[in-house]
Amino acid sequence: MSAHLLPALVVERPPRLMRALACLARRDAGDEAAILADELSGITAMVAEKFTNERTAEGIQRALNLTVGGVSLGLEHVVPGEDDEAALDYLLENGAEQAFQAGFRLVKELVAMPESAYMNDFLQSPEYTNGRIKAVFFELCFADPQANWNGYQDYLEMHAQRVEARAVLRAAQWLRRHHHEGPITDSEIDAEGVIALAIIFAAENTGLITARTGQKEFERFVAAVRKTKPDFEEGFAKLMAQIPDQHKPIVAERLANYREHCTVLQKLRGRSAMKTLFAELENYAGSELDAEAL
Repeated sequence: MSAHLLPALVVERPPRLMRALACLARRDAGDEAAILADELSGITAMVAEKFTNERTAEGIQRALNLTVGGVSLGLEHVVPGEDDEAALDYLLENGAEQAFQAGFRLVKELVAMPESAYMNDFLQSPEYTNGRIKAVFFELCFADPQANWNGYQDYLEMHAQRVEARAVLRAAQWLRRHHHEGPITDSEIDAEGVIALAIIFAAENTGLITARTGQKEFERFVAAVRKTKPDFEEGFAKLMAQIPDQHKPIVAERLANYREHCTVLQKLRGRSAMKTLFAELENYAGSELDAEAL
């Protein structure tokens, strides 16, 4: 049989807590094992009271699943790598409660970061945040003790996505503060729309930053581009020269994409009707089109 036809090896990866407890079974732990079991029971009771239902068997079972995942998430973070003996040592020296709190802290810090490049007052409200903490806690930490668990890998992926969203938002907020008509301060922000507008309007080559627009201003912009035939690349260079270094990678990545694929820029010099161009702009600007200026 050729090598490429061999079945892939299935790697078992139980929750980190269960792997650490397997190491405990090989030691003469004595009182330490009893203390650890008591700690885990206490965490399960607390989770059942606050997150599931301490009055039903199902609620307690779900709390146990969350305890296993919560402690495992914390262990993966504070004891990185594959050394499960080291994870067990951490549990015995610091306690399961400390590992669980480390995992739950990761959940809360994750929820405090933006989920996407769109933000409004509701998404920043305490009610929404508290609901998301519970939802993300269940998503990452619900673990079957006897099955494979990918909660920490899922956490790392979610964290990377949110770091990206935060970077996009911060770049857009900088553009808003430097809008040529004065800072834009309202709380709702479609960050991708802000960046799109800044790039599209940079094609006029005026050196001015546009972070929001309306139909009348867009019509002026199109007429000016068609009349003066500016060098788009010079305009893009003027925009990039003003962007602080920490925001340059985000704006540069969008700019590279829009050079190739932005239909507004592609049709700007042609004979496309204004109605058609504005409809195209709506696809990029999202909620950053000023309704009062339409």
